[in-house]
Amino acid sequence: MPIFSANLSMMYQEVDFIDRFGLAAADGFEYVEFLFPYTYPAQLIVDQLTTHGLKLNLFNSPPGDFQAGERGLAILPDRQKEFDDGLALAVEYAQAMDCPQIHFMAGIKPEGVPFDELQDCYKKRLEQAAIACEPYNIDVLIEPINTLSMPGYFLNYQHQAIDIIQELLLPNLKLMMDFFHAQIMEGNLENLFIQNQAYIGHIQIAGPPHRHEPDLGEVNYQYLLPLIKSLGYQGLIGCEYRPLKGTSEGLKWLNYHR
Repeated sequence: MPIFSANLSMMYQEVDFIDRFGLAAADGFEYVEFLFPYTYPAQLIVDQLTTHGLKLNLFNSPPGDFQAGERGLAILPDRQKEFDDGLALAVEYAQAMDCPQIHFMAGIKPEGVPFDELQDCYKKRLEQAAIACEPYNIDVLIEPINTLSMPGYFLNYQHQAIDIIQELLLPNLKLMMDFFHAQIMEGNLENLFIQNQAYIGHIQIAGPPHRHEPDLGEVNYQYLLPLIKSLGYQGLIGCEYRPLKGTSEGLKWLNYHR
């Protein structure tokens, strides 16, 4: 059976973030992930993980000014100092929380900057992040995101991410394949997984097109998830969706996979 990770930034929004750990544990999750932990001391999150017997699998590096629409700094040539500081902070949190993966968001393409310049900056920053994370056994993940949910995002297709991973040849640089984004941009998820399986470090799911529970969308996860497990995928499945109603009520879909 697949092992699932509850995304606490999306799920259990009925309560404050710090109270979501206990609800996830009560619903049977052993792993959690989330977007940005930085408004909380790392030790407070560690305490929640320890109290509820949970393990943290993934979080994001600082994205820049999220409220202003920034979605990562890795492609922005004029933001090196902020990227450096964010990388150091992310590694510090990952060490404290014993987290094995950090997602480094690419960023929104700025106007007037040539694509090649953004691409070169992106590759340099990913190499910097991978080298900084390697001594702590932390994987650096990159994720193609669909153009409807995040217009202007730099990375949209699996082949874009794979080309970079193949070029850099860094053992801890991996693909995060989000089936929600991949279905919107590319479809044909079975073959997409098979073609890219060797590079995948993490998978996330949601029901497209509205990003609710996996059983409410157009993807047949009852077929897809057992298939990828049978093909040897050993990683976790991140539940990165917005529950249509109550989070716990909406978890009935999990019964098929237990």
